[in-house]
Amino acid sequence: MTRSQRANEPEPLRRMALAPGLLGAIAAIVGVFAIGNELFFVVSFVIAVLALIIGWFAVQSRQWWWLPLPAAIAVVWNPVIPLALADAVWLPLQYAAAAGFIVAGLVIRVSDHDR
Repeated sequence: MTRSQRANEPEPLRRMALAPGLLGAIAAIVGVFAIGNELFFVVSFVIAVLALIIGWFAVQSRQWWWLPLPAAIAVVWNPVIPLALADAVWLPLQYAAAAGFIVAGLVIRVSDHDR
């Protein structure tokens, strides 16, 4: 295939953050049932780690505008220095985190040429 033929083809993109985004959304939904329980520590740890992974993929893809979303999730669900929030506050935050994980996973893309 010549270079001119390849120029007309769309650039292949990879959604590197899709798997951690879906896993983060699942963890956030599981976290709804773990609010007020000892299991919430484990869920918050998983959510924070997956948010940091998505943040790293945002940096790698040079899509800096997505970085505040996983950074905020990592700070709020930080298990080392946990925030003392009421259960009524955690419930909508869990759903917001799940939505944020899904959106970030779908939107953050890396081209094969950037790798």
